[in-house]
Amino acid sequence: MTGRTVDEITGNRRMRRNRRFDWSQRLVRENTLTVDDLIWPIFLIPGENRREDIAAMPGVQRVTPDLAAKQAEEAAELGIPAIATFPNIDIALRDETGSNVLSADNLINEATRAIKKAVPQIGVITDVALDPFTSHGHDGILRDGVIVNDETVAQLAQAAVLQAEAGADMIAPSDMMDGRIGAIRDALNEAGFSDVGIISYATKYASAFYGPYREAIGTQDLLKGDKRSYYIDPANTDEAVRDAALDVEEGADMLMVKPGLPYLDIVWRLKETFGMPTLAYQVSGEYSMIKAAAHNGWLDGERTMMESLLAFKRAGCDGILTYFALEAAKLLRRP
Repeated sequence: MTGRTVDEITGNRRMRRNRRFDWSQRLVRENTLTVDDLIWPIFLIPGENRREDIAAMPGVQRVTPDLAAKQAEEAAELGIPAIATFPNIDIALRDETGSNVLSADNLINEATRAIKKAVPQIGVITDVALDPFTSHGHDGILRDGVIVNDETVAQLAQAAVLQAEAGADMIAPSDMMDGRIGAIRDALNEAGFSDVGIISYATKYASAFYGPYREAIGTQDLLKGDKRSYYIDPANTDEAVRDAALDVEEGADMLMVKPGLPYLDIVWRLKETFGMPTLAYQVSGEYSMIKAAAHNGWLDGERTMMESLLAFKRAGCDGILTYFALEAAKLLRRP
């Protein structure tokens, strides 16, 4: 080596010293992923003791409420704090207004009761969006080709009360209608559910990463048009912050960003701006890409999974909705 020595170049500062040993790496690690960070989304189907594979999401199944309760027991044993439920209801029950969401005995409420009976201590997070209930696959009521905001919000607020009555601990509206957080908060309070929280999908983007999810809830062949008139444009960041600010003012208890990895900058901005509990949803497309690459031998599946989850923590996430939750929890429990 000619010229200056490495110590002269760096001023005797060598970053590799702290990387030399496993113990020193662990000592200075800035972010840590634990089971406490995980929320497990599960898909529901009607009936008993029945499960269905989801072709676009290897390793993920739709299950009946009785089996959802057993999954909740497994999650609780691993220390996973909460699960989130998403129904795939019978096509005959879907209509233009998503009216089945207003049934106290619909699939999502049936599953909540079964889960809370089996595992009272696990958190149950329910979504009041109408897309699993509509015949057109949109998150709101469709009138003359337009998603009507205010009528949808009124229906979501009623559905939120029914979900709280069934035992939901947190309501997580993902529809992106204007004013829905405040309307749901008012409805819950008036019905005596002031302790039931709201996780706002504060920034849900009009993303291409939702495809496998739409197969999972049975809307992939129903959706008419797209959702760009109410989801956020992927090009926008300031709009996302303004949207989240409204949800904070209306009474949201936690904020969520969806999708996850493509929008880590949004996670960071929301956490820095509001200092509130902030979650991200590692959506179906993110999950399926990792699974497909691992299946083909292009990536180490376990390492990629864990690295992707750690990225959420580094960006400021307090919790992560991920289909990897069970798999990751088992790895985190290893000695």
